[in-house]
Amino acid sequence: MPGHKATGFCASALALALCAVLAGCAGTGESAGGGKVVLRYTWWGNPDRAARTDQALALFEKRHPGIRVQTSFSDYNAYKQKLAVQATGGDAPDVMQLDYRQIDQYASGGVLLDLARQKAVLHTSEIDSGLPATGRVDNTQYAIPQGRGTETVVYDVKAWKDSGVPLPKQGWTWDDWADDMRALAKATGRPGGTDPGWSEDVFEVWLRGQGKSLYTTDRRLGFTADDLARYWTFTKGLQREGAVSPAEQNTQLDGSVENTPLGRGKAVADTNWDAPTSGYLALVPTGIALAPMPSGADGTPGQYYKPSMFLGIGAHTAHAEAAAELVDFLINDEDAARILGATRGIPVNETIRRRTAPLLKDFDRTIADYQASVEGTLNDPPQAPPPGDNALQTTFQRDYDQVSFDRMSPGKAAQDYITEAKAELRS
Repeated sequence: MPGHKATGFCASALALALCAVLAGCAGTGESAGGGKVVLRYTWWGNPDRAARTDQALALFEKRHPGIRVQTSFSDYNAYKQKLAVQATGGDAPDVMQLDYRQIDQYASGGVLLDLARQKAVLHTSEIDSGLPATGRVDNTQYAIPQGRGTETVVYDVKAWKDSGVPLPKQGWTWDDWADDMRALAKATGRPGGTDPGWSEDVFEVWLRGQGKSLYTTDRRLGFTADDLARYWTFTKGLQREGAVSPAEQNTQLDGSVENTPLGRGKAVADTNWDAPTSGYLALVPTGIALAPMPSGADGTPGQYYKPSMFLGIGAHTAHAEAAAELVDFLINDEDAARILGATRGIPVNETIRRRTAPLLKDFDRTIADYQASVEGTLNDPPQAPPPGDNALQTTFQRDYDQVSFDRMSPGKAAQDYITEAKAELRS
């Protein structure tokens, strides 16, 4: 079996920790027989991303015969859990895929390497202007963006067209979106879309459309309990109408496209980041399309370009130079970019993006065209969230569950969230 073959993760954090201790899972800095360096590279994604990653790493190993790469992947929620266990146990992988919300947490916790130490190997001069700064904490570069992405409304093309509801277009508002969800539900007999009340990401887009932000520049909450109560009142109202997915379906959401209502054929549309939407292709045989996120009532856009993901190096890796070579390859190698396509977002290397754009095919082209359609219409991205936000994503979903199952009013749940969020951000 090739050394880079991707595998799924174990089911629970406890099992993962025991696996590492009892089953002799490879630790950071392992060397293979024959003197080869073994790098552990972990990431989240779907089978399409896994297949392309295997191909790219096969090329990397061919060019670096002294290095073997072992990878593992899972859906986003399971990945977050495993990485947290590894980081806490001092067993972080050599190279790890990171979300915007993890950088500050792991940089502050001493999990990530200062990448300036590998500047001779890891090159950033061709990266899209301004993006490298999103991977810095206190002016130290801890992570490098690998792709550029933005949020989208992804939908079943045939179902939407057959419904007779006009297709979504640039400039629609949240009220327009809500009207469409109601009309789709009436025409198709299934919810128009996934209930967005559970998603902090969608809430951020809605909030930015109101001229507010998730966090202030001094890392405090940028919204009030009244703001959150308005959002949850809006989403819960649509749920009661049957316009968006019911509470029972929301409990199956785990960060994978397979378990979304759209992925299971239970809804017409979903909201997601554009890169992972390729995973819907195998689940919606009639085809999917991408539309911009709704804007505020006055047209203020809430969505933004953000690094779709980052690459970081474990602070305690025994093979920092080899790890940097892998990161540099995944970001700056044109052949790797051709293989990976848009599965991790549009390339951040400007030269590679220009050269590979005309070669994109199928859904990679769809993602590139979608990003081009909103170019110049979005506001600047926010700074990376504070460390506590990683835990608050779970709190956000938990508190909305109380609203979704009619156990708590939107106002009370919002106040509970604000209280816990303030405490988390102070800790």
